[in-house]
Amino acid sequence: MLAVKAYYDGQTFVPENPFKAEINQKAIITILDNNASDALQKERLLALAGSLSDKDYREVEEALEDTGKVYLGEW
Repeated sequence: MLAVKAYYDGQTFVPENPFKAEINQKAIITILDNNASDALQKERLLALAGSLSDKDYREVEEALEDTGKVYLGEW
């Protein structure tokens, strides 16, 4: 199996790098939710890193621990 990064130009999918494939070779195309480039997406994620204060982090951590105590049968 081969993974090929590509973009859609409005008519066809254009690979970012050359690759070899046979004529009529079957492929699976996955459309990503976000059309941002990998670099832009990484930049956005890095902007979020470290943005929580220690107090906020503890609050989120406690909330996550509480969700583990939920009994699904009560809903």
